[in-house]
Amino acid sequence: MVGEMTTNLWPMVIALAASAYLLKMFGLVVLGSRRLPRIFDRCLALIPAALLSALVLKDTFSVGQSLVVDVRLAGFAVAVVATWRRAPLIVVVVLAASATAILRAI
Repeated sequence: MVGEMTTNLWPMVIALAASAYLLKMFGLVVLGSRRLPRIFDRCLALIPAALLSALVLKDTFSVGQSLVVDVRLAGFAVAVVATWRRAPLIVVVVLAASATAILRAI
């Protein structure tokens, strides 16, 4: 089973990379030099923030297929407050990681 996975790994990585590249190029070819309507530009600009928020929430409140509330919630809360107070990103990350680590050590 492991041998099958390693023999198919690189062709799969190459196929996925090529398909991602072609998908991005398809948008450029279809649109050409035309501009999207302003509403689409505004919506597309919000997608990375929404995706990152969804990933953070999923990793904060789940383990596998289970919903879990543990000390990661405290780190998340500290990060939310630090972001609300407009702390720099590195400060937010360090504060959240520190809060989680301290509560795990207790």
